[in-house]
Amino acid sequence: MSDPRDEEIAELRRQLVARDALIVDLRAEISALKEALARSSRNSSRPPSSDGPQAKTRSNKRPSGRKAGGQPGHKKHERALVPLEKVDQVIECIPNHCEECLGPMQGEDPEPHRHQVAELLPVEPLITEYRQHRLDCHGCGHRTMGELPPGVPTRAFGPTVDAVIAILLGVYRMTKRQVAELLRDLFGLPISVGAVIGCQQAASAAVAGPVAEAHASIKTQAVKHADETGWRQGIRRSRVWLWTVVTHHVVVFMIHARRNAAAAKELLGSWSGVLVSDRHGAYGWWPDCRRQFCWAHLKRDLQAIVERGAESERVGMAMLEEVDRMFAWWHRVRDGTLARSTFRVYMRTLQRRFEALLAEGAAIAHPKTRNTCARLLAQGDALWTFVYFEGVEPTNNCAEQVIRHGVLLRKISYGTHSEAGSRFIERMLTVHATLRCQQRNVLDFMRDACTTAILGRPAPSLLPTKTLPDALRHAA
Repeated sequence: MSDPRDEEIAELRRQLVARDALIVDLRAEISALKEALARSSRNSSRPPSSDGPQAKTRSNKRPSGRKAGGQPGHKKHERALVPLEKVDQVIECIPNHCEECLGPMQGEDPEPHRHQVAELLPVEPLITEYRQHRLDCHGCGHRTMGELPPGVPTRAFGPTVDAVIAILLGVYRMTKRQVAELLRDLFGLPISVGAVIGCQQAASAAVAGPVAEAHASIKTQAVKHADETGWRQGIRRSRVWLWTVVTHHVVVFMIHARRNAAAAKELLGSWSGVLVSDRHGAYGWWPDCRRQFCWAHLKRDLQAIVERGAESERVGMAMLEEVDRMFAWWHRVRDGTLARSTFRVYMRTLQRRFEALLAEGAAIAHPKTRNTCARLLAQGDALWTFVYFEGVEPTNNCAEQVIRHGVLLRKISYGTHSEAGSRFIERMLTVHATLRCQQRNVLDFMRDACTTAILGRPAPSLLPTKTLPDALRHAA
């Protein structure tokens, strides 16, 4: 017969084991909650704008004690004078008496001080009226109306209005109602919100061909940077994604319903060249030997490891020191003070030290630190591609900067109402970013594209090797 005290002791032991397991789970949950609460732009992919006022600043510089602004002896940035041939009016300001003794003065200064004042003239729309006469035939009695000349739009607004409205909406992030008010106030052009939408649709159709050509071009580029961010579409503002690919001369955007490998393949095509991106799984199909992880994102991951404390902090601090040393060498390579061949020699030992630290981190008890280090070890080739391939940067900063324009547009407009609106946004973002890379004028391009669409001629190209004939620009 069993002793009741033994059964009681066994039950207490079972309760202790269950409570110990509960304590372990609660500690893990508390640790995860603390890490989530401390998450910021320094240790995660969150943007700096999401940081609260209590967030620590990124700068590690010590206060210099000097006043804010330009310091004595700094290089001046003065406004350049307009050439004389472009000056509309010259007024000579000649003193007729001395400001000291009030005596009369004669002659002229051969090199007077030039002070130029720019002014904006009143702008009014150029209205052209086409009178289409309707005449009756004496033979059959049919009434015929005169046709509009070639290149005249059937709508009430010409290609320049279409181009300006598209730029105000897609580049300067104005609302449709604001665009209508601006055209009325600055140009004296009364226009309804519905007409603004019509001009927007015409401009979107005019640049569809050049944008499709740009999409085909980036798939064959040697180096490309990719990034994505959230977007909203439809009446209910469903979640979709804004993708971008940045190359040296061409930038493209795409709004897609998914954030997966299928969407990435649709934008990037079959893998070709080197891809610089973050560690998002949508790019996992790209070979690691032709891929470069963004070290700016990796530094934030390492900072998160440091903030977990204990062994994670020690390993994370050691890895951050290696990263800082790597960037110091890389900046010298870009400045031309360190040869790339020497940089590669330096990086051999750094790579071995960093990978040894990753192996050490993969054995740490903390699950997030262990998983992060193990994944980086498994994809080690994607860490060092920039060392061996010319033209590859260690960060994805260029794509982060380009997609920021789309983020600001989303915050102002809350996304797009329809598929047609999404096509307009992705096309205008593509046009603006690409022309900015090539230092081309966006208004000239949009005006030419809208003009060629009315004339039924090929649209201008966004690729840097093709230019629009001067004759067509004058015709516009």
